[in-house]
Amino acid sequence: MTREPDQTPALSSPASLLSLLEYQEGAVVSRTLLKKTTGTLTLFAFDEGEGLSEHSTPHDAVVQILDGTVEITIGGFPHRVSAGQGLLLPATIPHALTAVTAFKMLLTMIREPGG
Repeated sequence: MTREPDQTPALSSPASLLSLLEYQEGAVVSRTLLKKTTGTLTLFAFDEGEGLSEHSTPHDAVVQILDGTVEITIGGFPHRVSAGQGLLLPATIPHALTAVTAFKMLLTMIREPGG
């Protein structure tokens, strides 16, 4: 069976994660790579100064910074995270993100079975 190019899932063959999503001026861009009932993998590209306001989720998540630097505040404590580093965002603990520089990250959200 042959697939149309736009229907080929991301990462069906080896690819640079950085190349799968481009920065957009003054914006936050996302691309879901995998979505299952047990969790998701989502790429994000944040322009410098962009961010996400404080929020929480019922699920644990891990961010892996692929490019640039972000300040992530978890439960009121700021963390500066740069390319090559990762950080756990614990379930139910409020967190916020602010791009120190333009940055890209891979977010892995893990859902509890039956949750």
